[in-house]
Amino acid sequence: MSNFSIENEDLCKVLGKMLGEKIAHSSYSVTELQGGGVGDVYLVEGTAEAASGEGFPYKVVLKIQNKWLRPGDPDSWRREYDLYISDLGAVLPDHFRWPKCYHAEIKGDEIQIWMEYIEGISGLELTTEMLEEAAYEMGRFQGRLYNRPELLQNLTNFGDTGFLKRHYQQWHNQEYSYDQLIAEDCPIPDSLKQALKDSKIVMCGKSFEHSYLRSDVCIIPAHLKQMIFDIDDNMDTLFDEIAKLPIVLCHRDYWNENIIYDNGVFCLIDWDTSGWGYLGEDLSTLISDDIDYTKFEEFCERLIPAYYRGISEFMDISGIRKKYIREMILINFGYRMVQAHMFADNDEERAEQVQKLEKIYNM
Repeated sequence: MSNFSIENEDLCKVLGKMLGEKIAHSSYSVTELQGGGVGDVYLVEGTAEAASGEGFPYKVVLKIQNKWLRPGDPDSWRREYDLYISDLGAVLPDHFRWPKCYHAEIKGDEIQIWMEYIEGISGLELTTEMLEEAAYEMGRFQGRLYNRPELLQNLTNFGDTGFLKRHYQQWHNQEYSYDQLIAEDCPIPDSLKQALKDSKIVMCGKSFEHSYLRSDVCIIPAHLKQMIFDIDDNMDTLFDEIAKLPIVLCHRDYWNENIIYDNGVFCLIDWDTSGWGYLGEDLSTLISDDIDYTKFEEFCERLIPAYYRGISEFMDISGIRKKYIREMILINFGYRMVQAHMFADNDEERAEQVQKLEKIYNM
């Protein structure tokens, strides 16, 4: 139970829109669903009392997002507000959509969005069949909007196509100095602090992950290291090639925790990073982000063709090479796996990251 309080007048206004009734009063309880440094999500539930005296049990979600700065994308903190008050939701198909929005407003440096609560299947409970269908529907969603640009012409608050490259470059920027890394309050493992002191890891003007991967302390097999080195060494050429792909509207956080499946309907949440991106960006995330890696080959075999099948219904992609999906997976998750290897508590956890990289290598 949360101590968060809600004004009765505000709640009644939201519930009136939700229930189609004039609400005089409502009881409520609040449960925090998700909390973070920049935003919080609450489940609000109770019984709404209509002016007629009839009672209506309800559940509704309140998302509160504070203003914050995402590098290269300064207005992402309010993007969901801008999307929910737009007309785009009306053209989304009933079976592939975002939650219904009952009320949205900006209060200073904070957005508040009251939206539909959806009870369904999400996260690792999603089956391969469900994820295959989600890949197919994302392809159809992007292809449909690609051919209907007029549906998006009034929406100005989208992220730009540089998102993927900025995400990749963050793993190359040196954020911490040698003194910060060896400090007592730094959370990196003591063994890595000692390796820094003994010059077994040499900071090379880039991120600690970048330096760790190139040291003898990192026991990731050489061929897997080289796979990431190849991305680094050919970065400019690689991104020039990616820039030739069709530009589509991407969710950009399209992973299993942001997909809720309920009786044939896919509902997508957390649209704050959405924007213009390249064909395949969302698919690379759906295949790789926090999945059961014993199913990685199966996901590649089933999700990639499903995505292409969906988008091919609206656009010709016959000349697009398929290898770029693997490259996008490495761009998004290669150094993340290196970081997980670096911070692993035991050999079993380190071996798991190696296994993940091996599967990408064999893709």
